[in-house]
This record gives sequence, structure tokens and C-alpha cells, in this order.
Amino acid sequence: MSAILKDYTELWQLQDSITTAVNACGYGVWDLRPSNGGFRLELSAHIGEMDISNLCCQLPLMADYEGEGRNGSLFSLYIS
Repeated sequence: MSAILKDYTELWQLQDSITTAVNACGYGVWDLRPSNGGFRLELSAHIGEMDISNLCCQLPLMADYEGEGRNGSLFSLYIS
């Protein structure tokens, strides 16, 4: 993963802050898992362009929209 995340506690805290931000914007998390250099997030719904931009601004990590997944919109979140 990254030298920044030293243990599982830090990983869980970061996942919790991502989930909190998503929920605060009115969306649900379908899948959130660590990936190379950050996290892979899939929402439980497909959202529009304006909502994608607004959500990316609220997330605690830099995020890129990756397209539409099976269950919802996909994002990559990066640890800098």
C-alpha cells in the first residue's frame, strides 16, 4: 500500500472518513477496498456529472472518476 499507512488502524480510519464523506453527500458505498496507492470506491448508485464533481470535492483524498461499474459510479482515491 503506502508507507503512510503503517497499520490496520490507520487504514480503517481512512476508510471510515471516506465512507462518512460519501454518506454525508447522500450516497451509499457498495465497495471500498485498498488498491495500489490508495482506494477503489464503488457507490451503490450511478450518479450524474455534476454530482460526481461535487463528491470528488468532498472526499478526504484526491479522487478520479473511473466510469460506471456494475452497481454504481467508480472512483480511484489516491494517498499523496
